[in-house]
Amino acid sequence: MKRPAITLLFILCIATLVHAGSPLVSRADSAYTADSFKEAAALYRQAIEEEGPSAKLYYNLGNACYRLGENGNAIIAYERALRLDPTDEDARFNLEFVNSRITDRAGERGTFIGNALDAFSATMLSDTWAWIAFACFALTLAGVMLYLFVGDVTLRKVGFFGGIVTFLISGVALFFASRSAAIAMSDDAAVITAPSTILSTAPRQPRDRSQEAMLLHEGTKVTILDSVRTTTDSIPSTWYDVQVDNTHRAWINASAVEKI
Repeated sequence: MKRPAITLLFILCIATLVHAGSPLVSRADSAYTADSFKEAAALYRQAIEEEGPSAKLYYNLGNACYRLGENGNAIIAYERALRLDPTDEDARFNLEFVNSRITDRAGERGTFIGNALDAFSATMLSDTWAWIAFACFALTLAGVMLYLFVGDVTLRKVGFFGGIVTFLISGVALFFASRSAAIAMSDDAAVITAPSTILSTAPRQPRDRSQEAMLLHEGTKVTILDSVRTTTDSIPSTWYDVQVDNTHRAWINASAVEKI
């Protein structure tokens, strides 16, 4: 079935809130439907702070931020929604849409195999992968018991070979559960929220054009590799050593980005 336009998704998302009934979220919903997107975004943030994060709240926060023209904040919200629920296709669809509208086009990130494994691990929640691993391990134990204590040769073969298969599946599921959880808990990804920023070849403001590494714009995603705290004219600041893609790496002022 063809997906609806993103504008329709923005409207329909209100009906799917998991915090339905919350007075705070109801106020946010009303503000959103009244096109008071700034108020709606503030109320969704307040709901996340006071009532706890959820994929749907971040999803709707992303919608409100997009309507405000804050593509960077919208991308952060959708990314956080997908960390909580990587199976949320609406959040993934809207994230891809907003990413298509930002200025910068980063090159290849990661490796083909790594990206493929990450994509497959995102097909289910880490808890779901863990339950699959547990269930298969239980079947493995059942197969061992069948092999050891049943006299029928056919059943013993079923227990032996079935136990091997379920043990392998259990290991694979445990691997993807770990990978999915690691992605959700990682703190090295960030998104540029400033309209534009010049990255430097050193952890300080570029002093001339030779120290300017590149110009990036709002919404670009980067990976934080290291951080350094510096002081210039008695003013402290934090700089991140970031990787934009597989071939571009530079320093960026921490005030220009927000961690996912």
